[in-house]
Amino acid sequence: MINLSRVSKQYGGEHILRDVSLRIGDGERLAVVGPNGAGKSTLMKIILGVVDPDSGEIQRSRSHTAGYLPQDGVVYTERTLAEEAATAFDDLLELHARAEGIHREIDLLAAEGRGESLQVRELVEELGRIQHHLEHREGWSIEGKVREILFGLGFKADDLDRATSEFSGGWQMRLALGKLLLREPTVLMLDEPTNHLDMESLQWVEGYLGGYEGSVVLISHDRRFLDTVAKRTVEIVRGRLVEYRGSYSYYLKEKKVRADILKAQYENQQEKIRETMRFVERFRAKNTKASQVQSRLRMLEKMDLVEIEEEEGGIAFLFPPAPSPGKVVMQLEGLRKEYGSRRIFSDLDLTLLRGDRLALLGPNGTGKSTMARILAGIEPFQRGSRKAGHNVTVSYYAQHQAEELDPEKTVLQTLEDEARAGRQQSLRSLLGCFLFKGDDVQKKVEVLSGGEKSRLALAKMLLTPSNFLVLDEPTNHLDRRSKGVLQEALRNFEGTCVLISHDRDFLEPLITKVAEFRHGKAWVFQGSVSEYLDRLRQERNEAAEKVSEAGADGGGPASMTPARLQRERKRIAAVKRQERSRRLKPLMKALAGNEEEIAELEGRKKKVERELALDGTCRNNERARLLSYEYEECTAALSGLYEEWTVLQEKKETVDRDFPEGG
Repeated sequence: MINLSRVSKQYGGEHILRDVSLRIGDGERLAVVGPNGAGKSTLMKIILGVVDPDSGEIQRSRSHTAGYLPQDGVVYTERTLAEEAATAFDDLLELHARAEGIHREIDLLAAEGRGESLQVRELVEELGRIQHHLEHREGWSIEGKVREILFGLGFKADDLDRATSEFSGGWQMRLALGKLLLREPTVLMLDEPTNHLDMESLQWVEGYLGGYEGSVVLISHDRRFLDTVAKRTVEIVRGRLVEYRGSYSYYLKEKKVRADILKAQYENQQEKIRETMRFVERFRAKNTKASQVQSRLRMLEKMDLVEIEEEEGGIAFLFPPAPSPGKVVMQLEGLRKEYGSRRIFSDLDLTLLRGDRLALLGPNGTGKSTMARILAGIEPFQRGSRKAGHNVTVSYYAQHQAEELDPEKTVLQTLEDEARAGRQQSLRSLLGCFLFKGDDVQKKVEVLSGGEKSRLALAKMLLTPSNFLVLDEPTNHLDRRSKGVLQEALRNFEGTCVLISHDRDFLEPLITKVAEFRHGKAWVFQGSVSEYLDRLRQERNEAAEKVSEAGADGGGPASMTPARLQRERKRIAAVKRQERSRRLKPLMKALAGNEEEIAELEGRKKKVERELALDGTCRNNERARLLSYEYEECTAALSGLYEEWTVLQEKKETVDRDFPEGG
């Protein structure tokens, strides 16, 4: 479908991408990973055709259509929500026009006596794909499809007639994503799509992409999201692409295996170089050895040097000690909060105890960030009380905190002013973890981007002594390593913590309580985020069953005629069959591919085992070493594939349980 061959791109004389080759076929689920600034978004824009490469070739099939969701910056102002979403179907007119054009081309070629040519066969194939796409897209009621997508993304029925200009930036990005899903391009390219989603809409998007017929190319720092959606991973390393045929978790394991092998090859090569140079230095002055010296120097010049990635230094950063608070850290009673005529909370009660790790969850707009500000003591409310416990010191982080940094200070000075005596030596390491490398630490705050300021504000917060942390979306703008540093610091934090985040992997080891916000109340659940989500899923299934039993009009079965009741049951059964098929189809395809890869690798592993057992191999140290590396690589790859197979089987069993065949 799309093929990149030896593509390169430079900015300011620095190679972002160097001789990159990549093929994106039909039905791909591709994750593009790498640290911030590695070139992921640039690669995506080159694939899309928005950015031209400096060199290389890009081939796209004629029937290819692409849809792109940037990280931010999309704004709609002219229509209502429903009207703007419906414009996603405008491309159907273009497809009809292309189909008519193909008919004319075929007629013209037939008139010229080339009706059986390769060109005609290609046009017929393209026409078939277009007709299939039109049948699929037009098989839906546009209004019904718009509602399905918008409601899945968290919009409400009352929102449909609201002007798009009334929605915040995050909701504007959800609308942009919704329009892409409605358009159904053959290649869907999503750059950090999870940044603007709450946990419920994120789960819905994961399920929807699982049944998406086109290809999906993803950039995301959300490991769980990548593991759920992506089946192939490419990493950008120093401008090069390294491919891994598996999920994000498989990529992490396989990368370590490859790094170990590469490190061994690097060390062997360096030892050979040192031996050669010792020979050269020893015999350089001897005429009898001149030819041998020159021969070895030429060998060094021709040698392809093995390059290894710079190893990430481990850093364990602890929050500075703070006084111990009383048993009750914060108590809210009868809280009422309104913005004009809009009521956010009504008679809300919430108690936080020493050591609580609380996640604030719920759809966007239910008041999570408002609650965080109230807990931090910076948001007023109309009624009720907020009582901080004995000796409580609050530290609050939200992205707007970045605007409170002193613009005249450098990055390093910002932390030096906050750090206690004796901790200055570790500040550069901490800044490195938050993606400030080398001379970056001497930049003034005023020249930093919004994301850089947010990361600096978060690093500054880590230096502030407190026993009660309130963090609103702290992982936005962080890469994998930065999130790991923050997560480990929070794991070791002895105080009370309140977190708002949609990153489930980040929250899972930290959270002991969940507060779900709905209808102006907070419902507290004791347990981890995964346990809360399991309970939520179970409640939804039970609610769906009750609705099915009650009938479409909300009345009970007794209120319906036998004929209508029978029709309603058939309709519900058909919907369940369609949903079962939609969810199972990509899982079965992924399972088949997974099992094929397992069979191929198991065969390769057995072949290596047989070669290792041969007497000749034992006498050839270099051959034995290479086979051992290959054996380790096969073993690690199989481990990842077995794990992926288990996950896919569990997902299949979940679908079978939720949508039993014939049920």
